[in-house]
Amino acid sequence: MGIADLTKQFAQEAIENQVKDVLDSFRPAEAAKIPPKPPETPAADKPVEGTGAIIVKQVQAMQTALKENEELVIMFHNGVETLRVLDFFVPSPQVIVLAGLDAEKNIMRVISPADLLQLTCKVMKLQAPAKPARIRFLSPKAS
Repeated sequence: MGIADLTKQFAQEAIENQVKDVLDSFRPAEAAKIPPKPPETPAADKPVEGTGAIIVKQVQAMQTALKENEELVIMFHNGVETLRVLDFFVPSPQVIVLAGLDAEKNIMRVISPADLLQLTCKVMKLQAPAKPARIRFLSPKAS
């Protein structure tokens, strides 16, 4: 192996380590301690996860990473109305129901195909006496 190949390999490992460090900083502390999973079997052997489940898992991960004085604010805009999301309900893999409050504090629901759902998520710091609101994840009742 020549010096050029070694340099290339060292540079690649350094970049991979930097990317891993950046990604770990966005994950909860417990996730960083979990050892990496072994390579998975081909996708054909695995059931495909629905878009709705992926969206919910991402929001749950963001909320799990919050500190005590932080709150996850999720907004849904449809051009006319803006909803501050407080509840997620996924009745099927293709549909997500969002519930929350509009600008005038009216209770509002949005029923959306999961593939078309676009949310704005941000972490906000709270002042001392205020308690953070947490997003609720509701599951369908078994029939």
